[in-house]
Amino acid sequence: MVLAGSVWNLMSDEGANMKAIIDGKRYDTAKATEIGEFCENGNRSDFRYLSETLCKTKSGQYFLAGEGGAMTVYKQSCGSNSWRGGERIVPMTREEAFEWASENLTTDETESEFADMVQDA
Repeated sequence: MVLAGSVWNLMSDEGANMKAIIDGKRYDTAKATEIGEFCENGNRSDFRYLSETLCKTKSGQYFLAGEGGAMTVYKQSCGSNSWRGGERIVPMTREEAFEWASENLTTDETESEFADMVQDA
């Protein structure tokens, strides 16, 4: 995956707008449909704070808009052995999006988007 010309714009603490161009495709949370959100350690000043939102573009591409503290996968280096929080967009296949939703969203949210991928046991 190539992150070329990525741009992130945090509009406010209440709602973040992220944009990125990845492999020649534009991802924009403001123009995408939100499928569901997962948040852990709700205080943004916490090193383990994590917030991820599963989104779908108008063309049907799935992506994860995530942000987190210095002890998460979203950390960014800010010097020699120093880390700070960060954010990024992660493109996903439909199967990856379904797996993420199954692990992090409610059953209703997952079935609403991926009904054709769910079977009775």
